[in-house]
Amino acid sequence: MQLIKQQYYSTEEYLALEEEADYKSEYIDGEIFPMAGGSTNHNQIALNFSTELNFAFKKLDYRVFMSDVRLWIPQWRIYTYPDVMIVAGEPEYHNNRTDTITNPKIIIEVLSPSTKGYDRSKKFEKYRTIPTFEEYLLIDQKRIYIEHFSKMDHKSWSFRDYHESEQGVTPNIEPKAISLSSVSLEISLADIYNKVDFEELDSEAIPER
Repeated sequence: MQLIKQQYYSTEEYLALEEEADYKSEYIDGEIFPMAGGSTNHNQIALNFSTELNFAFKKLDYRVFMSDVRLWIPQWRIYTYPDVMIVAGEPEYHNNRTDTITNPKIIIEVLSPSTKGYDRSKKFEKYRTIPTFEEYLLIDQKRIYIEHFSKMDHKSWSFRDYHESEQGVTPNIEPKAISLSSVSLEISLADIYNKVDFEELDSEAIPER
C-alpha cells in the first residue's frame, strides 16, 4: 500500500473522500493508503469462509461482516477493512455510522503478496489493542496454509498452523478442520479452499509497504 499523497487528513476528510472513491483506502493517523485490489482467489476464500460462518451462526448470536464494513481502531486512529470479521452479539458502531464497527471478536485476513508482511506484523499489533479481539486467522491464497492466533490472556497468544498433507498432492487435502477457540466451530480446509485455483496469476500491482 502506497501513501496516496504527502498530506495529512482529518478523519472527517477521509470519510468524505471514501464515500466518493472508486476504491477503498486505509486511514492511519492522518495518512491515507490505497488498498490493494483483490484477486479471484482472494475473493473466493473470503466468500467461502464467510458462507460457512454465516450458515453455522444462523441461529446463534454472532454476526459475520465482509470487507465492505470498516473497522475503527481508536488507540492507533486507524480505519481499515478486514476481509472477514465476526462480532459476538450486536455490532458497536463508531459515531453511529453503520458502515464502521469497533468490536470484532475474530478477524480473518486473506494474505496478498503486497500486504502479507503488514498483516502478519504491524497490523496484528494494532488489532491486538481492540478489547474484544480474541482470534486472528491469516489465509494464504497461493497454497493451502493458514496461520491461526488465539488470545490466551492480556499479554500472550497461542499459534498453530494448518497445511496440506506432506504425503498428499493438491487438491488432495489432509482431512483437517480449523477449530476456532473463541467460538465453538470447526471449518474444514477443503471448504475454505473450495474452487480456489492455485495456478492463478498474481494481478496485484501495489508494492508491499
